[in-house]
Amino acid sequence: MPGRRTFLVGGGCTAFIKPRGTRSTEDMGLEAATKALLDAGITYDAVQTAFVGYCYGDSTSGQRALYNLGLTGIPIVNVNNNCSTGSSALYQANNAVKYGEVECALALGFERMRPGSLGTNFPDRPNPMALFNQRSYELEEVFGENHGPGAPRMFDNGAQEYFTKYGGGVEHLAQIASKNHKHSVNNPYSQFRDGWSVEQVLAAPKITRNLTKFMCSPTSDGAAACVVVSEDFVHAHGLENQAIEIVAQALATDSRSTFEGRSPMDVVGYDMSKRCADKVFREAGFAEGQGRDLVGVIELHDCFAANELITYPALGLCAADEAHKMVERGDNTYGGKYVVNPSGGLEAKGHPLGATGLGMHFYIMSTLSLLSFPNQNCSSMNQCNCERAGPMQAPGLFNISDKRGKFGLVHNVGLGGAVVISLLRRPEFFKAGGEDGRSRLGYNHAHQCRPVTMSDVDKVKSKSASPYVLHHAKL
Repeated sequence: MPGRRTFLVGGGCTAFIKPRGTRSTEDMGLEAATKALLDAGITYDAVQTAFVGYCYGDSTSGQRALYNLGLTGIPIVNVNNNCSTGSSALYQANNAVKYGEVECALALGFERMRPGSLGTNFPDRPNPMALFNQRSYELEEVFGENHGPGAPRMFDNGAQEYFTKYGGGVEHLAQIASKNHKHSVNNPYSQFRDGWSVEQVLAAPKITRNLTKFMCSPTSDGAAACVVVSEDFVHAHGLENQAIEIVAQALATDSRSTFEGRSPMDVVGYDMSKRCADKVFREAGFAEGQGRDLVGVIELHDCFAANELITYPALGLCAADEAHKMVERGDNTYGGKYVVNPSGGLEAKGHPLGATGLGMHFYIMSTLSLLSFPNQNCSSMNQCNCERAGPMQAPGLFNISDKRGKFGLVHNVGLGGAVVISLLRRPEFFKAGGEDGRSRLGYNHAHQCRPVTMSDVDKVKSKSASPYVLHHAKL
């Protein structure tokens, strides 16, 4: 069913930091949600439902975080979909608005993780990932022996299948990782801002057959939030200058090929991502295989450099055998066909599972949100003072004749499995000028990372906020 048009009008993010237990999920969630509401220029009273994503936490952690802003009695649903948890929460919020249940929904995601490789919190029962691991390890008989922790080993096996079939090698993974680490230098929210070179990436400690430490995303603590509203809400609140349309969005899970096929790439989500991407572009009105040339900027789930490589063709950004050539051409960075992971990607900015997908949407929102319409006096679109994303801004997204500009794409995958893909674009009714998130926060949070204060919380909290609950809040 087509449903109504839906729009992102506010986003917020905390810094993604090393998992040292220095912040609680409720406090990080309060910071991200406060920033998103300030960005949108609304209070928590306007939010009619909320979906909160996290993987490592007790039940009703979402309520605990949002009760800081008020006890309004709205439906709050907690979501856990592995690495795609944040985008899965947004998918639910978007559908609530799209199909007329509410006019305004909030998606919040956060994570407080342990250092080191991921593991189960429930050793007394079968791990739902066990069959995925087993199938990937069985296929090493075809594509070569491997070693290392479960997740990187599985994604490495996917890359090895690509190398065996189409060419390329570890040097292409190093180029992807280095590209992302260099992008992260411009991201104040990023956990790592070292800008590792290809040589440094290759020299880092080996984790699996092909992957080094700098090709892998680190565990992280952090939170992110997005506000989704209807078109009527946009116009009623004068948000035409910052609304970004969710043109199409889909969530897909595994197919029979994951286990019955003989493809390590499918075990880690290649087929799932391909089917989801095709569905999103069909929903956006494009014929089979079309529409990718209208995409300018992408936040892609690079939990490992191996996954970024095999996801290029899965999304239709290149032919099935062209991913490594796309890397060689530089078509994944500034000056190329696409800018992939201007934030630095998961490898550099960190991967707090519940927050990851919402952080991705926050970054794409920022790159699509020019603060005023660009004009011919702008010497360079990469330095234009109209831009909201600052140094992370992807150039060439806008031109004078088309106020909508190019699409932004978000890809967020979780093994076990689920993938969410979103196609975003500035709407045709974009109107420059007026108050926006910068004035309400007091700075441009698209490329500046600052904490929030209780004064900020006071501006967005509900009339039904509890002094008792807020007394225990920490920022």
